[in-house]
Amino acid sequence: MTAAAPSAPDFTLIADVVRTRLPFLADLLKITPLPGDASNRRYYRLNLSSSAPSVILMQLASPEAFKQSEEAVSGAVTMAELPFINILNHLAKADVAVPTLYHYDQDAGLLFLQDFGDVTLAEACTNAPTETVKSHYRQAIEMLVRIHTRATTSVDPTCLAFGRSFDAPLLMWEFDHFVEYGVIARRGSPLEAKHQQVIRAEFHNIAERLAALPKVFTHRDYHSRNLMIAGSQLGVIDFQDALMGPAVYDLASLLRDAYIALDEPVVDALIGHYLDAMAAENHHFADRSDFRRMFDLMSIQRNLKAAGRFVYIDRVKHNPKFLADIPRVLSYVKRNLSHYPELFGLRDALTPYVPELQ
Repeated sequence: MTAAAPSAPDFTLIADVVRTRLPFLADLLKITPLPGDASNRRYYRLNLSSSAPSVILMQLASPEAFKQSEEAVSGAVTMAELPFINILNHLAKADVAVPTLYHYDQDAGLLFLQDFGDVTLAEACTNAPTETVKSHYRQAIEMLVRIHTRATTSVDPTCLAFGRSFDAPLLMWEFDHFVEYGVIARRGSPLEAKHQQVIRAEFHNIAERLAALPKVFTHRDYHSRNLMIAGSQLGVIDFQDALMGPAVYDLASLLRDAYIALDEPVVDALIGHYLDAMAAENHHFADRSDFRRMFDLMSIQRNLKAAGRFVYIDRVKHNPKFLADIPRVLSYVKRNLSHYPELFGLRDALTPYVPELQ
């Protein structure tokens, strides 16, 4: 059962924390609720005097709720601290632009964080000139390369991400999540046995191929709503589900985004920028055409999982706001299934159940 969202924090309690624990900040003036994500966390902006920066308050569903990820994981991991704090500390050491944690009130389940502002990458790119979009995305690619290189090579056995990975069972779990919610729950009827057998066999083949790829430190949700643009700076948030996975996972999350569609020439150029930047860090991919094929396979897996997840969030968490993004992610799937002849069987088996693939 999903934990209920918490009630609004008490102003007096927050003001007391600011006064006693964060003396470098000025007096608290106002708490402003902020739009949340798909989780049960709540967010607020703490407006302070003009001489002090604003602060983001993250409120957990319960003081310990954040210890259990809402995403499936593979790997036996003992959690001695909040995943958010554990992953944040590791990324900060790798010089990744994550928010500074000013204070964690464990008893109240409140985290006081650096404010990256309100402008997401998606918002910064909406109706922006193509060159502006490409510039923002190149910056996002360069930050991703930092995650995939520095955060990967600085192995820390205390960091949760190194104890869990995108293996074949986890990739298959996400495929099954799509079938359960993106097909069966959405349609209200099961798959025919003949189609179910083909779909599952093809999903298993894709999962095995992706799981065999070399693994890097993977953000897991590296997309345009989890990247903040503050002037010339880019900040990374929502990283608590990080794990070890194929490099193409984060890249597919970014370039085959549920919230903003990039033109194909831009996608091609940004994949090239990623490969060049990785090579500059002595991480070479010898066969770029094979990398692109794996990127497209990963996109299929990631986009199908997202479509199923959006239905899940609607049906289980009663939050329908992501349903409008389903056609976009499935349009990417349609493109990729039609691009590779070896995937035509999967395409033909899925098409009767998914209108957007027709």
